[in-house]
Amino acid sequence: MLKATASPGKALLTPTDHTLILIDHQSQMAFATKSIDPVLLRNNAALVAKAAAGFGVSTILTTVAEKSFSGPMFSEIKAAFPGVAALDRTSMNTWEDEHVIREVNRIGKNRVVLGGLWTSVCIVGPALSALDQGFEVYVIADACGDVSEEAHDRAMDRMVQAGAQPMTSLQYLLELQRDWARTGTYELTTGIAKVNGGGYGLGIDYAKSMFGASEGH
Repeated sequence: MLKATASPGKALLTPTDHTLILIDHQSQMAFATKSIDPVLLRNNAALVAKAAAGFGVSTILTTVAEKSFSGPMFSEIKAAFPGVAALDRTSMNTWEDEHVIREVNRIGKNRVVLGGLWTSVCIVGPALSALDQGFEVYVIADACGDVSEEAHDRAMDRMVQAGAQPMTSLQYLLELQRDWARTGTYELTTGIAKVNGGGYGLGIDYAKSMFGASEGH
């Protein structure tokens, strides 16, 4: 008979066990993105970036042809990582860029979490490449987007079938926190959620304002 223990599953992410790679959240790439509203996309990207920065997650920012074609990375992401320069590439597949791979190897984590534009090209490429090399891969689906819902959905299907684990931006934030008794990051987590957590964030703001509610206290 199996015996349950009060311990987390091995597949759950922690702030120290993975590298987050945010890929090509850029103006030109966003113009053609139709699978998700651009306002929601920017909000979700901001939520992920703030979560990673706040929890000290090893993070790589990368762009493609920033100066010559695709434009700057979303300001919300840059604001979360002030002074961190994005690694600019010519390759559509981030995993084929030597500068990015050098940074992946320097950080030395076996888990990779991906988000970016477009899902079917710039996320599928590194996801399948990393999986092929033995890395565990997670994809933050709503921090990605594509030229159509069909393109995004089929790309997610392809990656999941290959072994990638899908998740959402709010799930990413809450998985890093995972216990409201962790008081050191409680205000960070609820603060990000209030600004970028949609209806959940409104609920937090309401509860705290109306009757001083606080999870786990």
